[in-house]
Amino acid sequence: MTHVVTENCAGCRFTDCVSVCPVNCFHGDGERLYIDPVLCIDCGACIPKCPVKAIVEDIDILGSPMIELNEEKSAILPVITAKQEPLPGAEARRDALLAEGAA
Repeated sequence: MTHVVTENCAGCRFTDCVSVCPVNCFHGDGERLYIDPVLCIDCGACIPKCPVKAIVEDIDILGSPMIELNEEKSAILPVITAKQEPLPGAEARRDALLAEGAA
């Protein structure tokens, strides 16, 4: 089992989660983060740190394209090991997700 970053991260890229990851399994691009399923130890430390509830266990979304996307992107993108500034407009996106009940 591993964790997966879902589409809630897109347009936000809050990186609170990376600072608690003991194995540095987060990777990122200019839009969002991804989790390397090979490195993830399923500790769950990242889940409560995500303000948009973008991190879930893979077993909860079996068959989702997000699982494969995380695997593919984490293999080619740089590791993110420290908290960074969220994307412009991230707070508004978080608020919209909260209003929709998606976060």
